[in-house]
Amino acid sequence: MRLTALLICAALPGLSHAQAVPCGGDFAAFLADLGREAVARGQDETTVARFLSNLRQDPEVLRADRRQGIFQDPFITFSRKLISQNRLDRGREMAQRHAATFDRIDRDYGIAPGVLLAFWAFETDYGAFQGDYNTANALATLAHDCRRPEIFRPQLFAAIELFARGEFDPATTTGAWAGEIGMVQMLPRDILENGVDGDGDGRVSLKTSAPDALLSGARMLSQLGWRHGEPWLQEVILPDGFDWYDAGLETTRTVAEWEQLGVRARTGQLDDGRLAASILLPQGRKGPAFIAYPNFRVYFEWNQSFTYVLTAAYFATRLQGAPVYDAGDPEPGLSGEAMKDLQRKLAARGYDVGDIDGILGAGTRSAVRDMQRQLGLPADAWPTQALLDRL
Repeated sequence: MRLTALLICAALPGLSHAQAVPCGGDFAAFLADLGREAVARGQDETTVARFLSNLRQDPEVLRADRRQGIFQDPFITFSRKLISQNRLDRGREMAQRHAATFDRIDRDYGIAPGVLLAFWAFETDYGAFQGDYNTANALATLAHDCRRPEIFRPQLFAAIELFARGEFDPATTTGAWAGEIGMVQMLPRDILENGVDGDGDGRVSLKTSAPDALLSGARMLSQLGWRHGEPWLQEVILPDGFDWYDAGLETTRTVAEWEQLGVRARTGQLDDGRLAASILLPQGRKGPAFIAYPNFRVYFEWNQSFTYVLTAAYFATRLQGAPVYDAGDPEPGLSGEAMKDLQRKLAARGYDVGDIDGILGAGTRSAVRDMQRQLGLPADAWPTQALLDRL
């Protein structure tokens, strides 16, 4: 799921510069153009020709790219699908098995074991299912496709560089449909920039070496802005009379300020009162509530789906010993088609909700929250039939 990441799962607006990136047309001509650019970037012409010689389009990659059904699930449903007792047990087992690696990650990057364990579990079930798509073909297919070429074309150049170093074989390297490789699913450019030889064998082997994969993932999170030794997410109880409009990533206060408003940790204590934080209500005022610390925002550099990000962050807290969240009794949400209808109505009122895809992404949440306030409804960013009826 690493690159379901960028613009695949999220309801984000299209990038205006995408049209400037070469894409579409005859595939052989597309590869020839890509080869010329790779040589212009400094790659050896023979190396580039060898890399490109057997690339093929993969129609299954495009079919996978268009499938987004699971990301229409609300947080409670989605998190219960992904978090199982087996994944919890395996995570604790892996934490013990690779304790020395996690100690190094904590020392060098200040990242708790649960954070990497959660990614490892969700991306590949702790390395068991790393994907069997030909990586070079997947990247070439998605770079040729004109939906998001600005994301995938640079990854092809990174793959060529790895090939030149003897660290990538376009004929045999496999991974996820979107070009991610290894136990924690990293794209070629991520590997170039953040690959770590964790086991000391002189190679970065993200498919076969857990120390390499975990340390590389930790280094990438650190480069993306992870703050050493700080928390990321915690379940909270909100006071009576809480202003629902204050929830959401749009509103940030210090932990001390939230405490003054009556916000309390469900278990234990809230963290450093000086930290900036936001209150999250993934299924509105009647569902679970969390406080998100600065490190939570780093998750969006890994994946742009709010539901995935919150589930990964919450699972990391479970692996660190947090209890199961209080699901509450949230109001029924909207079906995929009803959500699309809502998005169309919001877009017609000038809100930027991104693609009309039935996914409750950041843009749709923000628009819902604002419209609820205008209509005198509880502004908790949870879209319901009552809101749709009012519109």
